Amino acid sequence: MSDTHAPTRLKIDFVSDVSCPWCAIGLHALEQAADRVKDQVQIDLHFQPFELNSDMPPEGEDVMEHLQRKYGAPAEQMRKNQQAITERGAGLGFTFNMDQRSRIYNTFDAHRLLHWMEEEGSGEQQRALKHALFSAYFTHGQNPGDHAVLLRIVRELGLDEARAKAILESDEFAQQVREREAFYHQHGIHSVPAVIVNDRHLIQGGQPVEVFEQALRKLADQA
Repeated sequence: MSDTHAPTRLKIDFVSDVSCPWCAIGLHALEQAADRVKDQVQIDLHFQPFELNSDMPPEGEDVMEHLQRKYGAPAEQMRKNQQAITERGAGLGFTFNMDQRSRIYNTFDAHRLLHWMEEEGSGEQQRALKHALFSAYFTHGQNPGDHAVLLRIVRELGLDEARAKAILESDEFAQQVREREAFYHQHGIHSVPAVIVNDRHLIQGGQPVEVFEQALRKLADQA
């Protein structure tokens, strides 16, 4: 493709959970890849819901106990994994404070607010909310299911706090979030992040920037 052509527009559905460290890594890597290819590719990014722990109670669970129960790996292996995640994040400019992330929480209400931005906000507002949710949980150890935390984030981003409060105090967007989660499960998405390009092409996992860059260039050429 010649540089004189307008960038090819690629629709990207980023299926993820705000309590998934590889999702934070994947988003930062994807965005950096998109910046590298911006002369060739323009991405239209949409955040789609996926709950790693949809049955998690509001008070959450100790993260190490949860991971050991869920994956069966010994504590030492878990610590090594967390160190690797911390290093990958640092390389992308994102701070994981794993010692602050002592619990894992229910994220359903965070997904309802993200869906609100999909319906009533802009792509940039939705992206800013997603980043703020990742930072609140992974960098600052805050509960992304706590309404006070969610409303503070909304306020700091300059979004409509009264509207967000009304959503959180009702079941608004609950059905839509569950329908989208069911849609991706039914289409074989059982781990995240899942990056779906133009509703057809799947890039799985928190890939390096170079992998996303290569994939975006190839898909833009095909388009």
